[in-house]
Amino acid sequence: MVKVASTCSGVALTHRCPRGILPLMIIGLLSDTHLPNLIRHLDELGPEPVEFFESVDLILHGGDLTSPKTLDWLEQFAPVVCSTGNNDPIPDQRCEEVQMLEIEGWRLGMIHSMEGQFRPMADLQKLFPSEVDVMIAGHTHLERLEYRDRVAMINSGSITFPRHKELRLGTVGLLELQPGWLRTEIIPLGHSPGRPNPGESMSMEIQLNGAEPKVQMNVPGFDEDGVLIRADDPV
Repeated sequence: MVKVASTCSGVALTHRCPRGILPLMIIGLLSDTHLPNLIRHLDELGPEPVEFFESVDLILHGGDLTSPKTLDWLEQFAPVVCSTGNNDPIPDQRCEEVQMLEIEGWRLGMIHSMEGQFRPMADLQKLFPSEVDVMIAGHTHLERLEYRDRVAMINSGSITFPRHKELRLGTVGLLELQPGWLRTEIIPLGHSPGRPNPGESMSMEIQLNGAEPKVQMNVPGFDEDGVLIRADDPV
């Protein structure tokens, strides 16, 4: 498991630490870029991808790049970690089928496909070599946040082909981590001319204090406490 140190510490950086001077790691999430496919780089979709990735400390790509040039482009903004997708035939040393990271005490596992999300959590944990607190996936092109059995599950959707629509601006994910605190958000980047973005905004915040985590959610299909009220799209 790779341990990643935060870049935010001390009074000088408290403008990036909304909860005080505790370390904060800001992570950009994306998946299923499928480039080159009509365009070579994400900035050809507009300024929104650049503006988003300029704001993060680390980038996690959930796979289906189809070209390592996507990683080269992303690395101008921050270090990149990538999972290998089912459409990634060319090996790249920056990508592994399963990626494990430890950041601010949170154990993250990233894998391209985590279909069958509603299986028991014990079965989902078997996708990773050791137990994780945060599961990150892609593959479905469907954005989703869920918290179940003390595990946050994140699918940022597709930044280029959201919900399997033709090429357009889609969704990304933002993940903020501090010791004992997590906030994640799905962000629709905007609309391409004549091609509306079908992605939905959603967010989830988790605070570990005491025996039971405090969870606040703004996610379709869940109430504000993170209780599932409908089951539809899989991660």
